[in-house]
Amino acid sequence: MGNEAILHFFCGKMAAGKSTRAKRLAEEVGGVLLVEDELLSQLYPEEIVDLATYVKYSQRLKGAIANHIRALLAAGMPVVLDFPGNTLNQRKWFKELFESVGVPHRLHYLEVSDEVCKRQLRERSKGKVEGAAFTSDVEFDAITKYFQPPTDEEGFHIVRYEARS
Repeated sequence: MGNEAILHFFCGKMAAGKSTRAKRLAEEVGGVLLVEDELLSQLYPEEIVDLATYVKYSQRLKGAIANHIRALLAAGMPVVLDFPGNTLNQRKWFKELFESVGVPHRLHYLEVSDEVCKRQLRERSKGKVEGAAFTSDVEFDAITKYFQPPTDEEGFHIVRYEARS
């Protein structure tokens, strides 16, 4: 693929493989990769301890970088956002970005079972300190109850990936 302005973003349950796919995609398209987890950990170290603080700081971050993302897209750069698009409300932000600049988009949807996600979550949590946020099956279940798969009615160009067990 050549460099063309397009916004790529992701939907999938926690530990579905969104970050891995985002990194690979950014390399493939020669795009700018922005990773929410990295930015939040740099801006708010040790402050995100639960879902409520995550939502608060995620909204702040999105407000702070939205114009930067628009500028990259307007300059013709492909942008890959490793930010969750797991609810209708989260996906509205992405839609506002690409519509405001008039560029195409792709919503990459990773359809992965809870079982596979939990296994991958346990694997990626190895080596993290006991009690680290967002590493347990209980936290997975608490967050996943908010998950809303994308629908055709939302009007996105959806690229679907099914999990390999």
